[in-house]
Amino acid sequence: MHLIVPALAILSTLAAILWSSSLPLWLGVRVYSEQVLIVVLAASMAIAFLTRPSRLLWLDRTAALASVLLGLYLVIRFPVLSENVFYHPTEALTVALIMLVLLLEAVRRTMGWALIVILGTVAFYALFADQLTGPLQSRAIRWDRLATFLVLDSAALAGAALYIAVAVVVPFLILAQLLIVSGGSAFFSDLSIALTGRSRGGAGKIAIVGSALFGSVSGSAVSNVASTGSITIPLMKDGGYRPKTAGALEASASTGGQLMPPIMGASAFLLAENLQVPYSEVMLAALVPSILYYLSLFVFADLEAGRLNIAQVDEARIPRLGPVLRRGWFVIAPFVVLLGGLFLFNLRPETAALYAVLTLFLLSLIRTYEGGRIEARALIDVLIRTGRAAVEIVLICAIAGMIIGLFARSGLSFGMGFFLVQLGQSSLILLLIVTACVCILMGMGLPTVGVYLLLSTLAAPPLVELGLNPMAAHLFVLYFGMLSMLTPPVAIAAFVAANMAKAPPMATGFEAVRIAWPAFVVPFLFVASPPLLLSGDAAEILVAVISCGVGVFAITAAVVGFLGARLSVVQRVIIAAGGIAMIWPDGADFALVIKLVGAILVSIVVFMRRQNTVRLPE
Repeated sequence: MHLIVPALAILSTLAAILWSSSLPLWLGVRVYSEQVLIVVLAASMAIAFLTRPSRLLWLDRTAALASVLLGLYLVIRFPVLSENVFYHPTEALTVALIMLVLLLEAVRRTMGWALIVILGTVAFYALFADQLTGPLQSRAIRWDRLATFLVLDSAALAGAALYIAVAVVVPFLILAQLLIVSGGSAFFSDLSIALTGRSRGGAGKIAIVGSALFGSVSGSAVSNVASTGSITIPLMKDGGYRPKTAGALEASASTGGQLMPPIMGASAFLLAENLQVPYSEVMLAALVPSILYYLSLFVFADLEAGRLNIAQVDEARIPRLGPVLRRGWFVIAPFVVLLGGLFLFNLRPETAALYAVLTLFLLSLIRTYEGGRIEARALIDVLIRTGRAAVEIVLICAIAGMIIGLFARSGLSFGMGFFLVQLGQSSLILLLIVTACVCILMGMGLPTVGVYLLLSTLAAPPLVELGLNPMAAHLFVLYFGMLSMLTPPVAIAAFVAANMAKAPPMATGFEAVRIAWPAFVVPFLFVASPPLLLSGDAAEILVAVISCGVGVFAITAAVVGFLGARLSVVQRVIIAAGGIAMIWPDGADFALVIKLVGAILVSIVVFMRRQNTVRLPE
């Protein structure tokens, strides 16, 4: 049994590589994309049953075996069943029902009930849509046709969502796993320590830099916390940060890595695919919001360190920058190849990622960050780790594909879109708030890639229909889908960090919300202020970026209550008001006057703190 899971993981990873590299096309072999997707899905289901066992071992093994056999059967019979399903109704229905039972149980074991409840709700609507009235009334779908549609239609199970997971996300997972075994995560940690360890609150800044660098590649806030947090959280606690603050800062930095160019945890490539725009547009649009987010984290770490008198990291623990770069330069090379492939040669994201993987692997044959060379066993470990890491994303995207397909097939997308558009016509800000809450709720417990795939179909279209910039609408749902990782009651990234910091989980979650406050505000800003997405002339962009940067600094100082010295209540109110005025949307009435008033208020508090003579009453 201990060899079966690794074998299935390797099969899953190799199948994804096979399809991402277009090898069947080069060899002249005709293969349906759905057949490759089913191979990966069946292997992932079997892994889920074997690695998340129930109390009945025989049942787990039977379910795993059934998943493999059903996947093999579907690979062989898919062309016939998909093209001539009406000529084989009994066979199609039998296969569909077995697949549904196995898939739903695998998802339940892996991710819980959330996605299953959503799918069940949409399916219930599709079965009884003719019984409703108003815009939600639609034609009902018979249960047997519903089941066969969900499994065998290319717009459902093996649709765009699963295709993106297998063809685009898996190559980036390979790159992330290869970085780990070649010492890339250690390089990022040492680099961040060398760059920021000698400054005030250096331990917190190390967590921010290291998590931003590794989180952009890994695409998973939880795995980012687990890898970088093992170093940074103890370092922050030793330095003087409170346990809940150390955990929350690591969780916030790790979650934000999924929004940090150039890779953005592969979410950027999905966004570009959905909008049919070059990846460079997505990266540029996401640049300023991510800078504002990490600026706030840096300011928080620095001011909190000043408030608590946290000094720099012990000099003995800080490596010299030169030796770190000499030992780890090869880690930078695959990113150069990746970006060069995307920008200079216009390669598809998955192709560029595979070239980056090949580059890193060849360089690792010469040396790794810890010294020595990568061995064949390490490459096998990479394939196994990738296959196992892909299980959740593959299963989620399979269910997401069903939900997306059923939304369109049942007419629910039209009904919900009509309702949301009507809501938006009465109040756009109300629609944005409702959309943000829906994104956080639906994203609880799900990886960001899966959340975005789901929300880009359900939540973004009504925003676009009301006239919002498509890029702003999709980044909006991506941000709030990601924030479910930090927002109680199901703040997975914060809870993992809390466990590592030995801090109360809920207290750490609320502390993460306090620290990551810009992520809850900035999406509303770039929706109302396109210059923050680098859209507009240079002067508008410059004014928007500088004013928002000052505003983020001011509000964070008010949140911490420190600016050179402890701020009084009145001073915190004044600088917070000034910060809010500074981030006021550029398109609003009297925006320039409001920003000017904000600059004056911020300047007053900064001047008082520097002079340290004039004091307002406590």
